[in-house]
Amino acid sequence: MARYADIPIPENGKLRDNITHFARALRRAGLPIGPGRVRLAIQAVAAAGFDRKPDFYWTLHSVFVNRPEERQVFNQIFRLYWRDPRYLEHMMSLMLPAIRNVSEEKAAESAAKRAAEALLDGAQAPQPPAPGDDSAPPEIQIDASQTASADERLRQLDFEQMSTQEVAAAKRMLAQLSLPVKPLQTRRLRPSTTGRRPDWRASMRAALRQGGEITRIYRRAPATRWPALVVLCDISGSMSQYSRMVLHFVHAVANQRGQGWAKVHTFTFGTRLTNITHHLRSRDVDTALNAAGAQAQDWQGGTRIGQCLRSFNVDWSRRVLGQGAVVVLISDGLDRDDPALLAREMQRLNLSSRRLIWLNPLLRWDSFAPRARGVRAMLPHVDSFRAGHCVASLDALARAISDPHDHGEKARLMAMLKD
Repeated sequence: MARYADIPIPENGKLRDNITHFARALRRAGLPIGPGRVRLAIQAVAAAGFDRKPDFYWTLHSVFVNRPEERQVFNQIFRLYWRDPRYLEHMMSLMLPAIRNVSEEKAAESAAKRAAEALLDGAQAPQPPAPGDDSAPPEIQIDASQTASADERLRQLDFEQMSTQEVAAAKRMLAQLSLPVKPLQTRRLRPSTTGRRPDWRASMRAALRQGGEITRIYRRAPATRWPALVVLCDISGSMSQYSRMVLHFVHAVANQRGQGWAKVHTFTFGTRLTNITHHLRSRDVDTALNAAGAQAQDWQGGTRIGQCLRSFNVDWSRRVLGQGAVVVLISDGLDRDDPALLAREMQRLNLSSRRLIWLNPLLRWDSFAPRARGVRAMLPHVDSFRAGHCVASLDALARAISDPHDHGEKARLMAMLKD
């Protein structure tokens, strides 16, 4: 928490109402706060006093914060709500591009935009009237009632063509997506009432307890387990906007419960390989991506796919690709390494994984052809080749993972290579 001067206490203050509104802002930002917590906070402040702001901060913190990932949201909303109007201006300038007053003075911290949205609650910056405008309501010139919905248009819109508001809406869509997977059968057997294989050992043990008479044949069936998901995301300059949106999606998948994945491992690569799995386990997406960006020093740099895949195959493949892991590779395939090295490492990666799926944003173009050396070296060694430029393409990834016969655009592009 930043240092502040002591707060002067007004004669007719409304501290109880302010604490209630502050709790509502925390709830809108995602903290699980109900009326009982609000009542407890008011009682705690009454017992601890309201003389010094640090004491007031930690009193509310002890009531409203239960998990480490909630600290950033609480800190930002506390700073915005309790007597820091200049910081509120800064957050409005980040949310609304029309305001540019203090946005150049300091960078946004983790969970800052969520905190501003929770406090503003959908408020919009006033737009200046046009010259000669008498504040009359605009005339509707186009009736869009029978056109496609805004959500469907946003699902198909390219990430690079989105405005700031559309990017925020797309991130909310990505946070709601899921990536379910079917369990895998193993060679291990478990007790089952419907299994086809008799369990003679269990049957004999039961017979011994009944004087040697066999009254029931116990059975066994193959046990199931969940595979792991490994994501290799290209963060080079040509993939910057796409990789940010994909990492939002991966963060949502990594933090969802009941989707079936045993573990989700995430790596970024540009000129070097970086493991950001630990950062994406944070519940707050802003904190997770800020920490991941701080560790990946090659963000928006060059591309050395071959060397990075070699580092993954040598250092990480045996750790994360065991027991039928699914690998999702997000890259445009524009590489400056040796094509022979890239082809060799892609082949090794394919042999080590159960399925290797390549998402390429360049497939958004109908005229895309495998002319780049990197694309020609990588394409023969993937199981499925799909587009990865919009929300709909990421939503369709579930089919490519669950259907072993799904190859995407690979067959059509392989025909181009042979020609």
